[in-house]
Amino acid sequence: MANMTEEIKQRRTFAIISHPDAGKTTLTEKFLLYGGAIQLAGTVKGKKHSKHAVSDWMEIEKQRGISVTSSVMQFHYEGYCINILDTPGHEDFSEDTYRTLMAADSAVMVIDASKGVERQTEKLFKVCLLRDIPIFTFINKMDRESRNPFDLLDEIEQKLGIKTYPMNWPIGSGRDFKGVYDRHKKEIIAFEATGGAREVASTQVELNDARLDELIGTELHQTLADDIELLDGASYEFDENLIRHAQLSPVFFGSALTNFGVEPFLESFLKLTSPPLPRKSDQGEIDAFDKDFSAFVFKIQANMNKAHRDRIAFLRICSGQFQKGMEVYHMQGGKKIKLSQPQQLMAQEREIINEAYAGDIIGVFDPGIFSIGDTLCMPNHKFCYEGIPTFAPEHFMRITPADTMKRKQFIKGTTQIANEGAIQIFQPYGAGMEEVIVGAVGALQFEVLEYRLKNEYNVDIRMEPLPYQHIRWIDNEEIDPNALKLTSDTKRIQDVRGKRLLLFVSEWNINWALEHNEGLKLSEFSRG
Repeated sequence: MANMTEEIKQRRTFAIISHPDAGKTTLTEKFLLYGGAIQLAGTVKGKKHSKHAVSDWMEIEKQRGISVTSSVMQFHYEGYCINILDTPGHEDFSEDTYRTLMAADSAVMVIDASKGVERQTEKLFKVCLLRDIPIFTFINKMDRESRNPFDLLDEIEQKLGIKTYPMNWPIGSGRDFKGVYDRHKKEIIAFEATGGAREVASTQVELNDARLDELIGTELHQTLADDIELLDGASYEFDENLIRHAQLSPVFFGSALTNFGVEPFLESFLKLTSPPLPRKSDQGEIDAFDKDFSAFVFKIQANMNKAHRDRIAFLRICSGQFQKGMEVYHMQGGKKIKLSQPQQLMAQEREIINEAYAGDIIGVFDPGIFSIGDTLCMPNHKFCYEGIPTFAPEHFMRITPADTMKRKQFIKGTTQIANEGAIQIFQPYGAGMEEVIVGAVGALQFEVLEYRLKNEYNVDIRMEPLPYQHIRWIDNEEIDPNALKLTSDTKRIQDVRGKRLLLFVSEWNINWALEHNEGLKLSEFSRG
Protein backbone atom coordinates (compact mmCIF):
# COMPACT_ATOMS: atom_id res chain seq x y z
CA MET A 1 0.00 0.00 0.00
CA ALA A 2 3.06 2.26 0.22
CA ASN A 3 2.54 3.27 -3.38
CA MET A 4 -1.02 4.51 -2.73
CA THR A 5 0.09 6.36 0.42
CA GLU A 6 2.95 8.06 -1.44
CA GLU A 7 0.65 9.07 -4.31
CA ILE A 8 -1.89 10.63 -1.92
CA LYS A 9 0.88 12.47 -0.03
CA GLN A 10 1.88 14.20 -3.28
CA ARG A 11 -1.65 15.49 -3.96
CA ARG A 12 -2.58 19.14 -3.52
CA THR A 13 -6.12 20.21 -4.46
CA PHE A 14 -7.04 23.87 -4.31
CA ALA A 15 -9.58 26.34 -5.65
CA ILE A 16 -8.75 29.80 -6.94
CA ILE A 17 -11.28 32.44 -5.93
CA SER A 18 -11.57 36.14 -6.65
CA HIS A 19 -13.72 39.03 -7.75
CA PRO A 20 -14.08 39.26 -11.57
CA ASP A 21 -11.04 40.75 -13.31
CA ALA A 22 -8.62 40.30 -10.42
CA GLY A 23 -6.51 38.08 -12.69
CA LYS A 24 -7.49 34.65 -11.43
CA THR A 25 -7.58 32.89 -14.80
CA THR A 26 -4.22 34.45 -15.75
CA LEU A 27 -2.68 33.15 -12.53
CA THR A 28 -4.10 29.68 -13.22
CA GLU A 29 -2.48 29.70 -16.64
CA LYS A 30 0.90 30.68 -15.22
CA PHE A 31 0.74 27.73 -12.79
CA LEU A 32 0.07 25.45 -15.75
CA LEU A 33 2.98 27.05 -17.58
CA TYR A 34 5.33 26.16 -14.72
CA GLY A 35 3.98 22.62 -14.68
CA GLY A 36 4.75 22.35 -18.40
CA ALA A 37 1.05 21.75 -19.12
CA ILE A 38 0.88 24.59 -21.64
CA GLN A 39 3.74 26.19 -23.55
CA LEU A 40 2.33 29.65 -23.99
CA ALA A 41 -0.23 31.27 -21.74
CA GLY A 42 -3.13 32.75 -23.72
CA THR A 43 -4.28 36.13 -22.54
CA VAL A 44 -7.88 36.07 -21.39
CA LYS A 45 -9.44 38.94 -23.30
CA GLY A 46 -7.28 38.67 -26.38
CA LYS A 47 -7.92 40.23 -29.77
CA LYS A 48 -9.91 38.25 -32.33
CA HIS A 49 -6.96 36.20 -33.51
CA SER A 50 -5.16 35.62 -30.22
CA LYS A 51 -5.62 32.77 -27.78
CA HIS A 52 -8.40 32.52 -25.23
CA ALA A 53 -7.63 31.38 -21.71
CA VAL A 54 -7.19 27.61 -21.58
CA SER A 55 -9.59 27.27 -18.67
CA ASP A 56 -12.46 29.18 -20.35
CA TRP A 57 -13.98 26.64 -22.72
CA MET A 58 -17.65 27.43 -23.22
CA GLU A 59 -18.38 29.59 -26.28
CA ILE A 60 -20.26 32.20 -24.24
CA GLU A 61 -17.19 32.53 -21.97
CA LYS A 62 -14.92 33.21 -24.93
CA GLN A 63 -17.31 35.87 -26.26
CA ARG A 64 -17.58 37.69 -22.95
CA GLY A 65 -14.10 37.03 -21.54
CA ILE A 66 -15.48 35.68 -18.25
CA SER A 67 -15.40 32.28 -16.60
CA VAL A 68 -18.95 30.90 -16.35
CA THR A 69 -18.20 27.35 -15.26
CA SER A 70 -15.56 25.98 -12.93
CA SER A 71 -12.69 24.34 -14.79
CA VAL A 72 -10.54 21.52 -13.47
CA MET A 73 -6.89 21.16 -14.37
CA GLN A 74 -4.16 18.81 -13.19
CA PHE A 75 -0.42 19.21 -13.58
CA HIS A 76 2.83 18.03 -11.95
CA TYR A 77 5.44 20.31 -10.43
CA GLU A 78 8.54 19.41 -8.38
CA GLY A 79 7.19 16.05 -7.22
CA TYR A 80 3.68 17.30 -6.44
CA CYS A 81 0.52 16.38 -8.33
CA ILE A 82 -1.64 19.50 -8.34
CA ASN A 83 -5.38 19.73 -9.01
CA ILE A 84 -6.54 23.30 -9.64
CA LEU A 85 -10.21 24.20 -9.52
CA ASP A 86 -10.64 27.50 -11.34
CA THR A 87 -13.95 29.08 -10.35
CA PRO A 88 -16.17 31.71 -11.94
CA GLY A 89 -15.51 35.10 -10.37
CA HIS A 90 -18.76 36.64 -11.64
CA GLU A 91 -21.26 36.73 -8.78
CA ASP A 92 -24.07 35.42 -10.97
CA PHE A 93 -22.26 32.10 -10.96
CA SER A 94 -21.37 31.97 -7.28
CA GLU A 95 -23.42 28.81 -6.74
CA ASP A 96 -20.94 26.88 -8.92
CA THR A 97 -18.10 28.32 -6.84
CA TYR A 98 -19.72 27.30 -3.53
CA ARG A 99 -19.89 23.71 -4.73
CA THR A 100 -16.36 23.76 -6.08
CA LEU A 101 -15.05 24.93 -2.71
CA MET A 102 -16.59 21.77 -1.23
CA ALA A 103 -14.12 19.77 -3.37
CA ALA A 104 -11.01 21.78 -2.42
CA ASP A 105 -8.57 21.35 0.48
CA SER A 106 -7.37 24.95 0.38
CA ALA A 107 -8.12 28.19 -1.46
CA VAL A 108 -6.02 30.82 -3.19
CA MET A 109 -7.64 34.24 -2.97
CA VAL A 110 -6.56 36.63 -5.72
CA ILE A 111 -6.89 40.34 -4.92
CA ASP A 112 -6.38 43.25 -7.30
CA ALA A 113 -3.68 45.53 -5.78
CA SER A 114 -5.46 48.68 -6.93
CA LYS A 115 -8.98 47.65 -5.84
CA GLY A 116 -8.41 45.65 -2.66
CA VAL A 117 -11.08 43.36 -1.19
CA GLU A 118 -14.25 43.46 -3.30
CA ARG A 119 -17.75 42.31 -2.41
CA GLN A 120 -17.68 38.99 -4.23
CA THR A 121 -14.40 38.07 -2.55
CA GLU A 122 -16.06 38.61 0.84
CA LYS A 123 -18.90 36.19 -0.05
CA LEU A 124 -16.55 33.46 -1.27
CA PHE A 125 -14.26 33.94 1.69
CA LYS A 126 -17.17 33.18 4.04
CA VAL A 127 -17.71 29.83 2.29
CA CYS A 128 -14.01 29.02 2.83
CA LEU A 129 -14.43 29.78 6.53
CA LEU A 130 -17.41 27.39 6.72
CA ARG A 131 -15.16 24.69 5.28
CA ASP A 132 -12.27 25.50 7.69
CA ILE A 133 -9.73 25.32 4.87
CA PRO A 134 -6.44 27.27 4.59
CA ILE A 135 -6.63 30.49 2.59
CA PHE A 136 -3.60 31.87 0.77
CA THR A 137 -3.66 35.41 -0.62
CA PHE A 138 -2.02 36.53 -3.86
CA ILE A 139 -2.13 40.30 -4.28
CA ASN A 140 -1.99 40.65 -8.05
CA LYS A 141 -1.30 43.38 -10.63
CA MET A 142 1.64 44.97 -8.81
CA ASP A 143 2.89 45.94 -12.28
CA ARG A 144 0.11 48.57 -12.29
CA GLU A 145 -0.34 51.51 -9.95
CA SER A 146 -1.53 50.01 -6.68
CA ARG A 147 -2.57 50.90 -3.16
CA ASN A 148 -0.16 51.00 -0.24
CA PRO A 149 0.61 47.37 0.74
CA PHE A 150 0.05 48.10 4.45
CA ASP A 151 -3.44 49.45 3.62
CA LEU A 152 -4.21 46.32 1.60
CA LEU A 153 -3.23 44.05 4.51
CA ASP A 154 -5.29 46.15 6.89
CA GLU A 155 -8.33 45.89 4.59
CA ILE A 156 -8.03 42.06 4.40
CA GLU A 157 -7.92 41.92 8.20
CA GLN A 158 -10.83 44.34 8.68
CA LYS A 159 -13.21 43.13 5.95
CA LEU A 160 -12.51 39.41 6.14
CA GLY A 161 -11.63 39.05 9.81
CA ILE A 162 -8.46 37.03 9.15
CA LYS A 163 -4.92 37.84 10.26
CA THR A 164 -2.28 38.24 7.56
CA TYR A 165 1.38 37.28 7.30
CA PRO A 166 3.24 38.79 4.31
CA MET A 167 5.58 36.10 2.95
CA ASN A 168 7.18 38.64 0.66
CA TRP A 169 7.05 42.42 0.28
CA PRO A 170 6.74 44.44 -2.94
CA ILE A 171 9.42 46.87 -4.05
CA GLY A 172 7.54 49.71 -5.72
CA SER A 173 4.50 49.31 -7.97
CA GLY A 174 3.40 50.14 -11.51
CA ARG A 175 6.35 51.07 -13.71
CA ASP A 176 8.54 51.17 -10.61
CA PHE A 177 7.73 47.59 -9.60
CA LYS A 178 11.22 46.14 -9.22
CA GLY A 179 10.47 42.82 -7.54
CA VAL A 180 9.86 41.42 -4.07
CA TYR A 181 11.72 40.88 -0.83
CA ASP A 182 11.49 37.29 0.45
CA ARG A 183 11.08 37.57 4.24
CA HIS A 184 12.08 33.97 4.93
CA LYS A 185 15.26 33.92 2.81
CA LYS A 186 15.96 37.56 3.66
CA GLU A 187 16.82 38.31 0.05
CA ILE A 188 15.51 40.37 -2.81
CA ILE A 189 14.26 38.87 -6.04
CA ALA A 190 14.55 41.61 -8.65
CA PHE A 191 12.65 40.87 -11.86
CA GLU A 192 12.94 41.81 -15.49
CA ALA A 193 9.83 41.44 -17.65
CA THR A 194 10.07 38.73 -20.33
CA GLY A 195 6.65 39.08 -21.97
CA GLY A 196 4.96 36.19 -20.14
CA ALA A 197 7.51 33.49 -20.97
CA ARG A 198 7.99 30.75 -18.42
CA GLU A 199 11.49 31.67 -17.30
CA VAL A 200 11.47 35.06 -15.60
CA ALA A 201 14.82 36.80 -15.45
CA SER A 202 15.52 37.45 -11.77
CA THR A 203 18.46 38.51 -9.66
CA GLN A 204 18.68 37.41 -6.04
CA VAL A 205 20.60 39.67 -3.68
CA GLU A 206 20.68 40.10 0.08
CA LEU A 207 19.34 43.21 1.74
CA ASN A 208 22.77 44.52 2.72
CA ASP A 209 24.29 43.93 -0.74
CA ALA A 210 26.11 46.97 -2.12
CA ARG A 211 24.54 46.41 -5.57
CA LEU A 212 21.03 47.11 -4.26
CA ASP A 213 21.09 50.86 -4.86
CA GLU A 214 22.08 50.20 -8.44
CA LEU A 215 19.43 47.51 -8.85
CA ILE A 216 16.35 49.18 -7.36
CA GLY A 217 17.44 52.79 -6.75
CA THR A 218 18.35 54.49 -3.43
CA GLU A 219 14.81 55.75 -2.76
CA LEU A 220 13.14 52.33 -3.09
CA HIS A 221 16.01 50.76 -1.14
CA GLN A 222 15.36 53.14 1.78
CA THR A 223 11.57 52.60 1.63
CA LEU A 224 12.10 48.85 1.64
CA ALA A 225 14.45 49.01 4.65
CA ASP A 226 11.86 51.08 6.57
CA ASP A 227 9.00 48.76 5.59
CA ILE A 228 10.86 45.64 6.68
CA GLU A 229 11.74 47.17 10.03
CA LEU A 230 8.06 48.02 10.54
CA LEU A 231 6.92 44.55 9.42
CA ASP A 232 9.35 42.71 11.66
CA GLY A 233 8.18 44.74 14.63
CA ALA A 234 4.43 44.86 14.00
CA SER A 235 3.22 41.91 11.93
CA TYR A 236 1.69 38.69 13.33
CA GLU A 237 3.89 35.70 14.06
CA PHE A 238 4.03 32.96 11.45
CA ASP A 239 1.94 30.03 12.76
CA GLU A 240 1.22 26.94 10.62
CA ASN A 241 -1.64 25.81 12.87
CA LEU A 242 -3.45 29.15 12.44
CA ILE A 243 -2.92 28.90 8.67
CA ARG A 244 -4.38 25.38 8.66
CA HIS A 245 -7.60 26.65 10.32
CA ALA A 246 -8.10 29.79 8.19
CA GLN A 247 -7.16 32.17 11.00
CA LEU A 248 -3.95 33.44 9.38
CA SER A 249 -3.49 33.96 5.65
CA PRO A 250 0.00 33.95 4.12
CA VAL A 251 0.13 36.90 1.68
CA PHE A 252 2.22 37.11 -1.49
CA PHE A 253 2.64 40.10 -3.79
CA GLY A 254 3.24 39.75 -7.52
CA SER A 255 1.95 40.08 -11.06
CA ALA A 256 0.46 37.08 -12.84
CA LEU A 257 0.53 38.83 -16.22
CA THR A 258 4.30 39.42 -16.18
CA ASN A 259 5.10 36.33 -14.01
CA PHE A 260 6.57 38.46 -11.22
CA GLY A 261 6.42 36.43 -8.00
CA VAL A 262 4.33 33.54 -9.37
CA GLU A 263 6.89 30.75 -9.03
CA PRO A 264 8.03 31.71 -5.48
CA PHE A 265 4.34 31.80 -4.53
CA LEU A 266 3.70 28.35 -6.01
CA GLU A 267 6.72 26.87 -4.20
CA SER A 268 5.81 28.32 -0.79
CA PHE A 269 2.17 27.40 -1.25
CA LEU A 270 2.96 23.74 -1.98
CA LYS A 271 5.18 23.48 1.10
CA LEU A 272 2.56 25.04 3.38
CA THR A 273 -0.53 23.15 2.17
CA SER A 274 -1.39 19.68 3.32
CA PRO A 275 -2.20 16.49 1.42
CA PRO A 276 -5.94 15.67 1.09
CA LEU A 277 -7.88 16.29 4.30
CA PRO A 278 -10.36 13.91 5.98
CA ARG A 279 -14.07 14.42 5.16
CA LYS A 280 -17.18 14.27 7.31
CA SER A 281 -19.73 11.51 6.66
CA ASP A 282 -22.69 9.93 8.46
CA GLN A 283 -20.20 7.31 9.75
CA GLY A 284 -17.74 9.87 11.15
CA GLU A 285 -14.62 11.25 9.47
CA ILE A 286 -13.23 9.34 6.49
CA ASP A 287 -9.46 9.58 6.18
CA ALA A 288 -7.95 10.22 2.73
CA PHE A 289 -5.45 7.39 3.31
CA ASP A 290 -8.21 4.85 3.98
CA LYS A 291 -7.62 1.94 1.54
CA ASP A 292 -11.26 1.91 0.36
CA PHE A 293 -12.15 4.19 -2.54
CA SER A 294 -14.81 6.86 -1.95
CA ALA A 295 -15.84 10.07 -3.74
CA PHE A 296 -18.66 12.56 -4.08
CA VAL A 297 -20.17 14.38 -7.07
CA PHE A 298 -19.68 18.13 -6.83
CA LYS A 299 -20.41 19.18 -10.40
CA ILE A 300 -22.25 17.89 -13.46
CA GLN A 301 -21.64 19.36 -16.90
CA ALA A 302 -23.67 18.45 -19.96
CA ASN A 303 -22.46 18.77 -23.53
CA MET A 304 -18.85 19.62 -22.80
CA ASN A 305 -18.21 18.17 -26.20
CA LYS A 306 -21.00 18.90 -28.69
CA ALA A 307 -19.85 16.10 -30.98
CA HIS A 308 -20.39 13.57 -28.17
CA ARG A 309 -23.61 14.97 -26.63
CA ASP A 310 -22.43 13.77 -23.25
CA ARG A 311 -22.84 14.48 -19.56
CA ILE A 312 -19.85 14.36 -17.27
CA ALA A 313 -20.09 14.02 -13.48
CA PHE A 314 -17.07 15.49 -11.71
CA LEU A 315 -15.98 13.44 -8.70
CA ARG A 316 -13.71 14.53 -5.92
CA ILE A 317 -11.93 11.37 -4.75
CA CYS A 318 -11.88 11.54 -0.95
CA SER A 319 -10.16 8.28 0.00
CA GLY A 320 -8.21 5.38 -1.44
CA GLN A 321 -7.43 4.64 -5.05
CA PHE A 322 -9.63 4.62 -8.14
CA GLN A 323 -9.01 2.03 -10.86
CA LYS A 324 -10.60 2.01 -14.29
CA GLY A 325 -13.45 -0.49 -14.55
CA MET A 326 -13.88 -0.86 -10.79
CA GLU A 327 -17.34 -1.51 -9.36
CA VAL A 328 -18.56 1.02 -6.81
CA TYR A 329 -21.76 1.56 -4.84
CA HIS A 330 -23.89 4.61 -5.64
CA MET A 331 -25.50 5.42 -2.26
CA GLN A 332 -28.31 7.67 -3.53
CA GLY A 333 -29.16 5.28 -6.38
CA GLY A 334 -28.95 2.27 -4.05
CA LYS A 335 -27.04 0.07 -6.48
CA LYS A 336 -23.64 -1.06 -7.74
CA ILE A 337 -22.33 0.65 -10.87
CA LYS A 338 -19.25 0.65 -13.07
CA LEU A 339 -17.76 4.08 -13.66
CA SER A 340 -17.31 4.27 -17.40
CA GLN A 341 -14.89 6.41 -19.41
CA PRO A 342 -13.00 7.82 -16.39
CA GLN A 343 -11.26 10.97 -17.54
CA GLN A 344 -8.83 13.50 -16.26
CA LEU A 345 -9.54 16.95 -17.58
CA MET A 346 -7.58 19.94 -18.70
CA ALA A 347 -10.52 22.31 -19.13
CA GLN A 348 -12.07 20.91 -22.33
CA GLU A 349 -9.23 18.52 -23.22
CA ARG A 350 -9.59 15.04 -21.77
CA GLU A 351 -7.67 11.83 -21.50
CA ILE A 352 -8.91 8.44 -20.35
CA ILE A 353 -7.16 7.40 -17.14
CA ASN A 354 -6.46 4.03 -15.54
CA GLU A 355 -6.06 5.16 -11.95
CA ALA A 356 -6.46 8.16 -9.67
CA TYR A 357 -6.04 8.83 -5.95
CA ALA A 358 -7.58 10.74 -3.04
CA GLY A 359 -7.36 14.45 -3.82
CA ASP A 360 -7.80 13.96 -7.56
CA ILE A 361 -10.77 15.19 -9.56
CA ILE A 362 -12.01 12.85 -12.27
CA GLY A 363 -14.85 13.05 -14.75
CA VAL A 364 -17.05 10.02 -15.38
CA PHE A 365 -19.79 9.51 -17.95
CA ASP A 366 -23.21 10.19 -16.41
CA PRO A 367 -26.15 8.39 -18.05
CA GLY A 368 -28.47 10.65 -16.03
CA ILE A 369 -28.23 8.89 -12.65
CA PHE A 370 -26.10 11.34 -10.66
CA SER A 371 -27.05 14.44 -8.70
CA ILE A 372 -24.78 16.96 -7.03
CA GLY A 373 -23.70 15.73 -3.60
CA ASP A 374 -24.06 12.00 -4.36
CA THR A 375 -21.63 9.62 -2.61
CA LEU A 376 -19.80 6.74 -4.30
CA CYS A 377 -18.05 4.17 -2.13
CA MET A 378 -17.08 0.50 -1.98
CA PRO A 379 -19.97 -2.00 -1.66
CA ASN A 380 -18.42 -3.39 1.56
CA HIS A 381 -17.97 0.02 3.23
CA LYS A 382 -21.16 2.09 2.81
CA PHE A 383 -21.67 5.64 4.07
CA CYS A 384 -22.79 9.06 2.83
CA TYR A 385 -20.73 12.23 2.76
CA GLU A 386 -22.35 15.40 4.09
CA GLY A 387 -24.70 16.90 1.48
CA ILE A 388 -23.81 20.01 -0.50
CA PRO A 389 -26.20 22.84 0.39
CA THR A 390 -28.52 24.18 -2.33
CA PHE A 391 -28.59 27.95 -2.01
CA ALA A 392 -31.77 29.96 -2.44
CA PRO A 393 -32.07 31.57 -5.88
CA GLU A 394 -32.83 35.29 -5.94
CA HIS A 395 -34.24 35.71 -9.47
CA PHE A 396 -37.21 33.90 -11.00
CA MET A 397 -38.59 33.47 -14.52
CA ARG A 398 -41.44 31.53 -16.07
CA ILE A 399 -40.12 29.84 -19.21
CA THR A 400 -41.93 28.17 -22.11
CA PRO A 401 -40.74 26.80 -25.46
CA ALA A 402 -41.44 29.17 -28.39
CA ASP A 403 -42.42 26.12 -30.46
CA THR A 404 -44.83 23.80 -28.59
CA MET A 405 -43.73 20.91 -30.84
CA LYS A 406 -40.32 21.06 -29.14
CA ARG A 407 -41.70 20.46 -25.66
CA LYS A 408 -39.77 17.17 -25.28
CA GLN A 409 -36.38 18.78 -26.03
CA PHE A 410 -37.35 21.74 -23.82
CA ILE A 411 -38.02 19.48 -20.80
CA LYS A 412 -34.87 17.43 -21.44
CA GLY A 413 -32.70 20.56 -21.79
CA THR A 414 -34.01 22.41 -18.74
CA THR A 415 -33.84 19.24 -16.60
CA GLN A 416 -30.27 18.45 -17.65
CA ILE A 417 -29.03 22.00 -17.13
CA ALA A 418 -30.81 22.07 -13.74
CA ASN A 419 -29.05 18.81 -12.76
CA GLU A 420 -25.76 20.62 -13.24
CA GLY A 421 -26.87 23.01 -10.49
CA ALA A 422 -26.52 26.21 -12.56
CA ILE A 423 -30.25 26.85 -12.31
CA GLN A 424 -33.04 25.37 -10.20
CA ILE A 425 -36.36 24.37 -11.74
CA PHE A 426 -39.71 24.28 -10.02
CA GLN A 427 -43.33 23.53 -10.87
CA PRO A 428 -46.51 24.74 -9.19
CA TYR A 429 -47.25 22.35 -6.30
CA GLY A 430 -49.12 19.26 -7.47
CA ALA A 431 -48.71 20.09 -11.18
CA GLY A 432 -46.59 18.50 -13.91
CA MET A 433 -44.09 20.19 -16.21
CA GLU A 434 -46.77 22.30 -17.96
CA GLU A 435 -45.37 25.39 -16.28
CA VAL A 436 -41.67 25.66 -15.55
CA ILE A 437 -40.36 28.25 -13.10
CA VAL A 438 -36.60 28.78 -13.17
CA GLY A 439 -34.71 30.18 -10.21
CA ALA A 440 -31.12 31.46 -10.47
CA VAL A 441 -28.66 32.98 -8.03
CA GLY A 442 -27.72 35.59 -10.66
CA ALA A 443 -29.62 37.10 -13.60
CA LEU A 444 -26.84 36.26 -16.06
CA GLN A 445 -27.72 32.58 -15.58
CA PHE A 446 -30.90 33.14 -17.63
CA GLU A 447 -28.79 34.38 -20.53
CA VAL A 448 -26.64 31.24 -20.30
CA LEU A 449 -29.78 29.06 -20.08
CA GLU A 450 -31.29 30.66 -23.18
CA TYR A 451 -27.99 30.37 -25.08
CA ARG A 452 -27.47 26.72 -24.15
CA LEU A 453 -31.06 25.62 -24.87
CA LYS A 454 -30.75 27.11 -28.36
CA ASN A 455 -27.22 25.86 -29.10
CA GLU A 456 -27.28 22.46 -27.42
CA TYR A 457 -30.96 21.45 -27.62
CA ASN A 458 -32.17 23.54 -30.59
CA VAL A 459 -34.98 25.10 -28.52
CA ASP A 460 -35.94 28.77 -28.53
CA ILE A 461 -37.64 29.92 -25.32
CA ARG A 462 -39.84 32.72 -24.07
CA MET A 463 -38.98 34.14 -20.65
CA GLU A 464 -41.32 36.07 -18.39
CA PRO A 465 -39.87 37.71 -15.24
CA LEU A 466 -41.72 36.87 -12.02
CA PRO A 467 -42.06 39.31 -9.09
CA TYR A 468 -40.77 36.90 -6.41
CA GLN A 469 -37.65 37.78 -4.46
CA HIS A 470 -37.52 35.10 -1.77
CA ILE A 471 -37.83 31.34 -1.73
CA ARG A 472 -38.11 29.08 1.32
CA TRP A 473 -38.07 25.32 1.74
CA ILE A 474 -40.87 23.92 3.95
CA ASP A 475 -39.13 21.86 6.63
CA ASN A 476 -42.30 20.34 8.14
CA GLU A 477 -42.83 16.95 6.47
CA GLU A 478 -46.39 16.63 7.83
CA ILE A 479 -47.75 19.92 6.49
CA ASP A 480 -49.89 20.02 3.33
CA PRO A 481 -48.89 23.24 1.49
CA ASN A 482 -52.48 23.66 0.23
CA ALA A 483 -53.70 23.91 3.83
CA LEU A 484 -51.37 26.82 4.65
CA LYS A 485 -52.77 30.32 5.13
CA LEU A 486 -50.77 32.53 2.75
CA THR A 487 -51.10 35.96 1.12
CA SER A 488 -52.62 35.85 -2.38
CA ASP A 489 -49.30 36.73 -4.03
CA THR A 490 -47.41 33.79 -2.42
CA LYS A 491 -46.88 30.76 -4.68
CA ARG A 492 -46.72 27.07 -3.65
CA ILE A 493 -44.15 25.15 -5.70
CA GLN A 494 -42.09 21.96 -5.66
CA ASP A 495 -38.57 21.16 -6.87
CA VAL A 496 -37.39 18.24 -9.01
CA ARG A 497 -36.94 16.08 -5.91
CA GLY A 498 -40.51 16.72 -4.83
CA LYS A 499 -39.50 19.01 -1.95
CA ARG A 500 -42.16 21.64 -1.17
CA LEU A 501 -41.34 25.33 -1.27
CA LEU A 502 -42.94 28.76 -1.12
CA LEU A 503 -42.20 31.78 -3.30
CA PHE A 504 -42.62 35.18 -1.66
CA VAL A 505 -42.69 38.69 -3.06
CA SER A 506 -41.22 40.28 0.09
CA GLU A 507 -39.93 39.63 3.61
CA TRP A 508 -43.28 40.91 4.89
CA ASN A 509 -45.08 37.98 3.22
CA ILE A 510 -42.65 35.50 4.85
CA ASN A 511 -43.36 36.94 8.29
CA TRP A 512 -47.10 36.90 7.59
CA ALA A 513 -46.96 33.18 6.70
CA LEU A 514 -44.98 32.33 9.86
CA GLU A 515 -47.38 34.31 12.07
CA HIS A 516 -50.52 32.74 10.57
CA ASN A 517 -49.32 29.11 10.49
CA GLU A 518 -48.28 27.92 13.92
CA GLY A 519 -45.24 25.65 13.95
CA LEU A 520 -44.36 26.30 10.27
CA LYS A 521 -40.60 25.94 9.71
CA LEU A 522 -39.01 27.54 6.64
CA SER A 523 -35.34 27.45 5.63
CA GLU A 524 -33.20 29.37 3.16
CA PHE A 525 -31.34 26.40 1.73
CA SER A 526 -31.78 22.69 1.28
CA ARG A 527 -29.06 20.34 2.50
CA GLY A 528 -28.90 17.99 -0.46
